[in-house]
Amino acid sequence: MSRNAEIHRKTSETDILLTINLDGRGHHKISTGVGFFDHMLTAVSVHGLFDLTVQATGDLHIDTHHTIEDVGIVLGQALNQALGDRKGITRTAHAYVPMDEALGFVAIDLGGRPYTVFQGSWHTPAIGQMPIDLVQHFFETVAIHAKMNLHARIAYGRNDHHQAEALFKAFARALRTAVTLDPRRIDVASTKGTLTE
Repeated sequence: MSRNAEIHRKTSETDILLTINLDGRGHHKISTGVGFFDHMLTAVSVHGLFDLTVQATGDLHIDTHHTIEDVGIVLGQALNQALGDRKGITRTAHAYVPMDEALGFVAIDLGGRPYTVFQGSWHTPAIGQMPIDLVQHFFETVAIHAKMNLHARIAYGRNDHHQAEALFKAFARALRTAVTLDPRRIDVASTKGTLTE
């Protein structure tokens, strides 16, 4: 069973081509024009073992908001497409990831009901070119379009780079487990019989 997706989204603000293989090896080729965001998407690929390519151009002369938001839309759509009817997936998972003094936690349910809870505080307005509020917004956007329930929490930390990286790595590792096919499950992990409606 192929669990791949390719999404191309073009608007007056951004032009994004994204491919993902849920059963990959962590191969990646990512270019969004936003250095720290590229670093975080690379972490998602490597720690989730997803083969991921992202080629994004956007109106960076305005700011980075549209590019980061629209990559979140496309990534969520690609995850939803690659998961198909979601039969056999583990569905729920969580991960804690430390990054030096910071600790990030993410829990995921791929049950078809988009919702996000985000808890955490920051110390600076931006990490490189990425405004700090877009970390939460990116996760919210992915969750909506992937039909995912996502809870993310910064347990503690002093450095925003470390806090954000811990969250993205925790997201990758939780997602990797949640999308894994359970060899004992022949249908969906739901008493209602579907995870897509």
